[in-house]
Amino acid sequence: MLCVGLDPDPARLPSAVHGSIFDFCMAVVESTADVACAFKPQIAHFAAVGAERDLERICAAIRERHPNCLLILDAKRGDIGSTAEQYAHEAFDRYRAHVVTVNPYLGTDSVEPFLSHPAGGAFVLCRTSNAGSGDFQSLMAGDKRVYQHVAVRVATEWAKMGDCGLVVGATFPDELSDVRALVGDLPLLVPGIGAQGGEVAALVNGIDSNGMGMVVNSSRAILYASNGTDFAEAARLQAIATRDAISRECRA
Repeated sequence: MLCVGLDPDPARLPSAVHGSIFDFCMAVVESTADVACAFKPQIAHFAAVGAERDLERICAAIRERHPNCLLILDAKRGDIGSTAEQYAHEAFDRYRAHVVTVNPYLGTDSVEPFLSHPAGGAFVLCRTSNAGSGDFQSLMAGDKRVYQHVAVRVATEWAKMGDCGLVVGATFPDELSDVRALVGDLPLLVPGIGAQGGEVAALVNGIDSNGMGMVVNSSRAILYASNGTDFAEAARLQAIATRDAISRECRA
């Protein structure tokens, strides 16, 4: 259930890649692909430094060399329908992602283009891993908290429109358990393990009826396990350790 997040930071690239975001990311991909179920490039880390072409090449390489790995474009898109159609085109036709992260705040018509695209799917933000996520997501709205409304809407309505799941952070174990109870076996993208402080032990709260059902993301802890010439091997060792820890906790 391990997902390796690709969040390249030019200031942290090892000297061995000579500043090449493409070479860095591909070295990590090739060293971890056999122990991961997914890769999750974060679009802002590429766009901020004008590296969209590198992102295209990385996504193409993942699709071609590792077809069994899920490719998740972490873009957190959310806009009116006509603009959402262009974002869907970007995610699924330009970058060839299997799934894109989306923001539900603008409602059904802003998410529908991602679900109706023939190559598309969406992980919908629900209870995110960041410290300030509760500012709105935990507010009461009628008889439920906002994140609970999102979970129910996705499970009962949006999942009928196309392939979708929910983003729920490992940093909030009780809410992870709550969402799982609300949505049955709907897949969950679970960030927050590693640098954000989420505990692997919390993941048992998110398993589905088959003891699976999660894509558990770790980014910086794997990417920057070493800044030396051994960075790719260090990333692999950290990925294996994380994968094994997830398995121990979820399949005990």
